[in-house]
Amino acid sequence: MREIDYSQYFWQDDKVRLRALREEDWEDHYYNRFDTPARRLLECAVELPPTHVEAKSFTENFSDFSLTKGRIMFTIVNMDGENVGGVNLNSIDERNGTFSIGIQIDRDHRGKGYGTRAVRILLKYAFFERRLNKFNDSVLEGNEPSAAMMRKLGCIQEGVRRQVIYTDGKYQDLILFGLTKDEYMEKEGLA
Repeated sequence: MREIDYSQYFWQDDKVRLRALREEDWEDHYYNRFDTPARRLLECAVELPPTHVEAKSFTENFSDFSLTKGRIMFTIVNMDGENVGGVNLNSIDERNGTFSIGIQIDRDHRGKGYGTRAVRILLKYAFFERRLNKFNDSVLEGNEPSAAMMRKLGCIQEGVRRQVIYTDGKYQDLILFGLTKDEYMEKEGLA
């Protein structure tokens, strides 16, 4: 098999590359489900115990881009080829031009900027290839790393949905963030 020349590849920057989810990624998905604090922040709930069947089904269902099921899933790899997490484009509303992004970085790779870089790649795709106009996201109160990432990306805190999530024995707020294409272009020096 020929070596791939990534020098002109859209789905990367100088630290991370996005690739299609592969069926053999099921083990990474399975083991990440044991990180309850991270999964609670992502799903706003405690999930049932992970199973091999669920993990295999998940990767099988999302490894084919033609069957997006409302989400376009990617695996994030660093330039050493290590799988460092996953990211997805979701809640796409073509009529109104809105979307969201979901992300989880593996415990051993957090705090290295991989998540921010992966989201920037998806923002570029959503704004310049899909003609979408507004990124909307929410962060569970107390999830300071995700809130910091939203601000670093140029997102504006648009509001708070008070006490809408019940987890960990209490009602918690969702912090709402948004970023328009024009704001993104200005932040990235493209305006």
